[in-house]
Amino acid sequence: MIYELRIYTILPGRIDAIRKRFSDHTLGIFDRLGMQVCDFWEDLEERPKLYYTMKYESIEERTSQWEAFSQDKEWNEVRQRSEQDGKIVERVESVFMKRADYFNKR
Repeated sequence: MIYELRIYTILPGRIDAIRKRFSDHTLGIFDRLGMQVCDFWEDLEERPKLYYTMKYESIEERTSQWEAFSQDKEWNEVRQRSEQDGKIVERVESVFMKRADYFNKR
């Protein structure tokens, strides 16, 4: 199992737009496509950042899921509508992780 931490830096004044896009559309599209989000966070210090983790069986599964997402008709329509007032996301960073063998969930 591999995990991906995704860090979104949001453009100034656009945090509400990204919140709405994720809550109203993106998370549902992820579900429909079988993309598994483990958890989701906002920055405690209210910097314009979102953080979430996703889980995959392999890097190949991750690649195929994101390819399907990027080509999804609903996603592309949602993205276009949500960005009518300008881009929302400045940058997306990804960190790939594996669970440490020595860690037992407590």
